[in-house]
Amino acid sequence: MSTKSKYGRESLEKKLGAMTFAGFLSSWRESLGVTQAAFAKKIGISAANLCDIEKGRQVVSPKKAAEIAKRIGYSETVLVELVINEQLATDGLKIRVRTEVA
Repeated sequence: MSTKSKYGRESLEKKLGAMTFAGFLSSWRESLGVTQAAFAKKIGISAANLCDIEKGRQVVSPKKAAEIAKRIGYSETVLVELVINEQLATDGLKIRVRTEVA
């Protein structure tokens, strides 16, 4: 899926403001109407781990973001881009990257 599609990062941010990986994951889960425990099982992590991710207490690697994207049927490039850009911002770097499938 292209990041320029109607469900890409750019269109979502226009509607919702700056997106974070934690915010995306929480919103996606809530839109499905499932508990953290059920969603955590679906994406292959513990409920405690999901809670920490949603609360911003745990950082997700780009590889893990891609795995989660595959498990929920969403764009890997969008979620990997979110994670990388958050890490850059956390490190105080005013750099933004775009991802694309190689």
